[in-house]
Amino acid sequence: MESLQTLTEAVCAIAREAGLFLKTERKKFSQEAVERKHAHDYVSYVDRESERRIVAALKTLLPQAGFLTEEGSAAYHNESCCWVVDPLDGTTNYIHDNAPYCVSIALRDKRSLLIGVVYDPCRDECFYGWKGGGAYVDGQKLHVSSTDTPEDALLVVELPYNSDRYAATGEHLIRELYGKVAAVRMPGSAALAICYVAAGRFDGWLEAFIGQWDFSAAALLVEEAGGRVTDFTGSGHYLNGHHIVATNGRLHDWLLRLGNEVPPQL
Repeated sequence: MESLQTLTEAVCAIAREAGLFLKTERKKFSQEAVERKHAHDYVSYVDRESERRIVAALKTLLPQAGFLTEEGSAAYHNESCCWVVDPLDGTTNYIHDNAPYCVSIALRDKRSLLIGVVYDPCRDECFYGWKGGGAYVDGQKLHVSSTDTPEDALLVVELPYNSDRYAATGEHLIRELYGKVAAVRMPGSAALAICYVAAGRFDGWLEAFIGQWDFSAAALLVEEAGGRVTDFTGSGHYLNGHHIVATNGRLHDWLLRLGNEVPPQL
């Protein structure tokens, strides 16, 4: 395998190209192009075409790798390494011509994340990093915040489409956070929100019922930027999970307590 840094640079170029496609298509986007995958969960030709282009480019870059993709255009067959791709994270934002939305690409083996790249075409920012090499945004090294008290923390809680299962959990988290922290945000793109934790713009993030393609790339960046990522039980073996916490590390145990108290439907 090529060096991780060299691969990361190539993936950044692929993500930027896909992001340009998203931004160009948005100018002529029509609500009629939107399909409903589930209640409150949408997809369009833009998601699918972005994924097709990313997969084709990644296959050329690393032919031996498998794929985990949100729209299912490629598959994983127990290969030693695997690309994890979200071709358009923040689809609902995109549909409504609202920032942020992004492209997210990770490379992992069976034990750990190796590369993470997240490109935001709205702000033309590319977040990237590789295992042991640090995390960056457009050449600037990232580091998590130093906030260590909940009342000073700017936190993110996302409410995914599966409201039937998630409503009680969401109510619990909002009730426990509202008025006890500096502020709570819901930007609508998990990948970018987690990148903002890596960049010190947010102090922590948590979400249940989330797909691997939403968090994998950005999770590596948080860890490389000095933060911490676990599942809701506090385990660092979170790669195949769906209930994830990412923080600056200082607030992690406090947020884990909230995750551990979520209603039993998890």
